[in-house]
This record gives sequence, structure tokens and C-alpha cells, in this order.
Amino acid sequence: MSTAQANDAQRRGKASAGERVADWADGRLGIYSMAKANMRKIFPDHWSFMLGEVALYSFIIIILTGVYLTLFFHPSMGEVVYHGPYEPMQGVRMSEAFASTLDISFEVRGGLLIRQIHHWAALIFLAAMFVHMMRVFFTGAFRKPREINWLFGFLLFFLGMLTGFTGYSLPDDLLSGTGLRFIEGVFLSVPVIGTYITMFVYGGEFPGTDLIARLYPVHVLLLPGIMLGLLVAHLILVFYHKHTQYPGAGKTNKNVVGMPLLPVYMAKAGGFFFLVFAVIAVLSAVATINPIWTIGPYRPDQVSTGAQPDWYMGFAEGLVRVMPGWEINIWGHTLVLGVFIPIVLFPVVLLAMGVYPFIESWITGDKREHHILDRPRNAPTRTAFGVAWLTAYFVMLIGGGNDLWATHFHLSINAITWFVRIGFFAGPVVAFIATRRICLGLQRRDRDKVLHGRETGIIKRLPHGEFVEVHEPLSQEQLHTLTQHEQPKPFEVGPAVDENGVARKIKRKDKLRSKLSKSYYGEQAMIPKPTREEYQEITSGHGHH
Repeated sequence: MSTAQANDAQRRGKASAGERVADWADGRLGIYSMAKANMRKIFPDHWSFMLGEVALYSFIIIILTGVYLTLFFHPSMGEVVYHGPYEPMQGVRMSEAFASTLDISFEVRGGLLIRQIHHWAALIFLAAMFVHMMRVFFTGAFRKPREINWLFGFLLFFLGMLTGFTGYSLPDDLLSGTGLRFIEGVFLSVPVIGTYITMFVYGGEFPGTDLIARLYPVHVLLLPGIMLGLLVAHLILVFYHKHTQYPGAGKTNKNVVGMPLLPVYMAKAGGFFFLVFAVIAVLSAVATINPIWTIGPYRPDQVSTGAQPDWYMGFAEGLVRVMPGWEINIWGHTLVLGVFIPIVLFPVVLLAMGVYPFIESWITGDKREHHILDRPRNAPTRTAFGVAWLTAYFVMLIGGGNDLWATHFHLSINAITWFVRIGFFAGPVVAFIATRRICLGLQRRDRDKVLHGRETGIIKRLPHGEFVEVHEPLSQEQLHTLTQHEQPKPFEVGPAVDENGVARKIKRKDKLRSKLSKSYYGEQAMIPKPTREEYQEITSGHGHH
């Protein structure tokens, strides 16, 4: 036997051994069959879909860096005297939690960078999730069969806010202690049981001795575990329901136009993960966040100047700051409405966005499956609601930083407070009306483009002296994109009397649903699409240049 034949036989033997191992594993785990059925699944491609990936990759980075930090952090409020390498803190009495955070920052190799990456990744995770949810909302991607997945995403965002708050409270510095003091005030504002809640959470009078030790397992185990489960369920439903896609030629509710998961999508996703990691690492290396060594350890007799929470908690902070200091006494109990009302209002505003898919489904009566996304202009009422909600949110962010706005722009803090109070109620109304009118104007523009074509800016003079602008006809793909959306009829309650002239009993909820439905599909909410007859008449040249 020649050397080449021997090598071939050896290769066949190795391949056979590998095949036997693969067959053994597949017979018990079904890996090959599952991979064959799913790895070639098609996913559409659009830049906005990367927003969800940024959130996913940021969460992975948070988990990786968090595991590293847990190796060196001591979640204890026991007092020690600092004798570490940071000279300004020499001899200062502080908690073990604060001292270990200083050690991570100055003694653990790479510890400060890991802390920075962990904090920046948390901020980017919530920001990416927020923008991703707005993309889903404005395009109608939450409609059947994805309502449950929208709730999963909403819960992820809410739990992410809680996880972030517990995280930046762990170092026990003056800034985080001020935030925990704020939360104590929130608990105390709860009627009747507020003091009991405070004693239970803090283990006694504020600040207590057990709070950091209690927050630690909540931050590193409980909340991340729940979020990880929700994230896996979210991705499974995305995979099962197939990804939504933007309207375009050849795209329907029964197909998906895009690229296979393996190898194209996986290769792009892998590269994008490292790109996100690189951006967060560079940002963490050049932009310091939460420098606890300049703030100092928490002391109950001090308050950090210009204390600000992370951006995602600014809304709740703003509600409390601009709320009048109302108090009432009932049966010997003082109700601090100036704190209690904003804290009740905060989850209500978030919940309004969380349950919106079910409200819209009831109003419109649309129970069909949707896999093609809406252009926001074609759903003016929904788009207007979303912009109004964002307006209220960002107005309250200004309220949450009213002291910094006042000092940086030399404004009266009272003027800012009254601006936020008025803006919280008037801003969403103005934003709703303006957004709806803009969407209707864009619909009219689309209608004109379909009928008359695109304006080229070229002016020609006709033989009889008239000047006209040359319009370029749209391609079939462009025409499809501008006209593919449906325009359902609003829900009608029917005539007030039946065929016998007897007054019909119409339920109040049906009357309400009819009025709300007209705001979505009525004459004032939709610009009719051009009909085939209108298009053919104009494109045939009769009375049109």
C-alpha cells in the first residue's frame, strides 16, 4: 500500500470515529436533528434590529464583569479604618463594603476598569432596551402573536431598573446612601404600614446594619436570575414566532425574507458582540463614572451635593422633586402625599405602556397575526400616544435634575419646577396633537408621490408657455411600500333601533370602544390610499403633467 493510500485510510478511520461519536450524541440528545431544523432559519436584516442585540450583549457583559467583581466585594456594613494605597482616605472610618470597593478600584489588577465596564454596560443595557422597546412600539411589532413577548421585554426593563438601583447602592458611598435615604422616605410615605416596611427592609432604624448584606444576594442572584429566565423566554418566542420584517416587495405575513441563522447571521452577531464590548471598554477607559473615592463613605449626617440617580431613575426622582409638599392628617396618621402620590404614579405610567398592546387590540378588534411591521406614519394615533408618553418621561427627567439645570444654565429652580409641573400635563397633549398632524401630513405626501411620482426639481416650459415640474414615476417596489398597508374600518355599534323600531340596548363599553376605534381608523385618523382607478387615470396622462 502506498503512503497516499495509507493516509486516506487513516483519514477515513478518523472520520468514522467522529461520525460514531456524533451518532451516539444525536441518538441521545437530538442535537443534529434540532440543528438541521433550526440553524438554517431565516432572519430579516435591518439596522434597527441591532438595538435588541446591543441590549443582549450588554447584559452578557454585565454578567461576566459582575462575576469577577463578586470575587473581591465584601457586602458588609461592619466598620473598618482604611489603610489602603489611596492617601486621601487614610485613617477614615468606613464600611467594609466601601473599603472593598476602594480595594477593587486601586489594588485589584484591572479592578477599576471592570467596575467601569460593569456600570457603563448597565446604563447602555437599559438605554438599548428602552430604544428597542420604542422601535417595537412604533412599528406595531407587539401585535398578535407577540403580546406576551412584549410583556417579557417590559418586565426585563423594569427589573433592570431595580437591579441597577440595587447595584449602585452596594458600594455604600455618600451618593448611594443618599439614594437609600430617598427610598426610606418612600417607604415611610406608605400609609399605616410604612414604618413596618422600613424596619423590615433596613433591619431597624435607617441606615441599619444589614441593608448591604440584604441587597447583595438580591442584586447578584435573585434579580439577574429572573432576568435571565425572562431573556431566554423572550429569545425562544422570537425564534418560535419568527422575526417581524419591514414592508417591502415580496414580503408577506406568511414568509420571511432575509439571511439564514447559520453561518451568515451568527457570524455577523459574533462580530457585533465584540464591537459592542469594544465600545463599552473604550468608554469605560476614558470616561470615569461613579468615582466613589471623591465622594467618600456614607454618613447619615451628610448629603451629597448635586446627588443624581442614574438616568433610568430620573423619572421617579423628577416626580418627587416637583410634587408639592402636600400632607394631610387622618385619625392621627400623617399621609405624606407629596411623596406617596409620585411613587404610585411612577409604576402606573410604566404600566400604561406595558398593557398598551391589549388595549389597542380591544379597541381595534384586530385578532389577526401580524408579521409585517407598520410604518409609524400609517398608525398616527399609536405613534402620537408613544411620543406623548416619551414627552412626559423626558419632562420628568428634567425635573429629576432641576438643581443641575439651575446651576449650569443660571436659571431659577422655582421656574424649572413650575415648567416641569405644567409640562407634565400640557407637554404630552401638545406632542400628541402635533405628532398626529405630522403623521397625517406624511400620509398625504405618500399619496401624492404614488399618484404624481417623485419631484425631480427639473422645470420645463411647454410649447404654449406653461412651466411645469417634471415628476419621476416611482418603481414598483416603492409603490408597494407606500400602498401595502391596510386601512380597516372603525368599529361600529350599529343603529340605535332594531328592525322593529325598538331601541337597542348598547353597552357603555361598546360605545367607548366605537369612539376610540374612530380615533384609530376614522376619517380624521387616516388619509385614504389612492385607488387603482385614480392611479390609472393620472398615469394615463389626462390632465396631469
